[in-house]
Amino acid sequence: MQKSQQMNQVQLFKQQPVKVVRRRDRIGIRLSPERRDALLRLCEQLKVKFRRLDLLNMALTHPSYCSEFNQGNLPSNQRLEFLGDAVLTLIVSNYLFHTYPEMDEGQLTRIKAISVSEPVLHAITKKLGLGQYLLLGKGEERTGGRDRPSILADAFEALVGAMFLDRGLKITSEFVLKHLKNRIRMIERDRLILDFKSRLQELTQSRYHIVPTYHLVRTIGPDHAKTFISEVRIQGVAIGRGKGHSKKEAEQEAARAALKKLLKSNLQILEK
Repeated sequence: MQKSQQMNQVQLFKQQPVKVVRRRDRIGIRLSPERRDALLRLCEQLKVKFRRLDLLNMALTHPSYCSEFNQGNLPSNQRLEFLGDAVLTLIVSNYLFHTYPEMDEGQLTRIKAISVSEPVLHAITKKLGLGQYLLLGKGEERTGGRDRPSILADAFEALVGAMFLDRGLKITSEFVLKHLKNRIRMIERDRLILDFKSRLQELTQSRYHIVPTYHLVRTIGPDHAKTFISEVRIQGVAIGRGKGHSKKEAEQEAARAALKKLLKSNLQILEK
């Protein structure tokens, strides 16, 4: 019986794509040959050669996988996601600042916010095929986590963070702008329609069985250059606010802010 259990443990270890190893006072990661080959194929797809495949692997390791990993201490992509978010914002902000010198701060902020939003990053990640390389826990795998927009968008940010650490800002910037430039142009020309209001309504109906309402809070500026500020509420509770040069744009921004809040928390809405 004991021998059979040992054999099962050996087989399980062989199936694991990564192994946590201790080297003196620090913990390292050893990739299986199959995992290494898969990551090298991904590098060819991305057209970026990683010096440290362990960083690339970390960028694709979801927290759900770490919680189920039987060796412990395996780092997830959350820290790289934090770094990648900042690097991505810097790259896009720098590009917008130099590409659109005629735009004011409000216009630049709007384009930047949409450019690095979940729907845009999800679309890029799907095109790159990152989903098939993710390490997910069994629960996330069963519930479609490999295609979930939030997971894929987070993985892209983590990938940017890993690339920045491994190859520096120049190569990372070239990679990001290669995949974002066309979308930024579409956003600037209002040709990329991201319907945050529809997505928010789907979420609130499924979670709370009610639909959100939009309220114009106030307008700022002269008639020829008005700025509208709108608020979205659920059961009278304000969950997002946005501004824009039209009511429609302000409501979309309010919905975007509400989505970000709701997707990162389990907000409780009391029924009246």
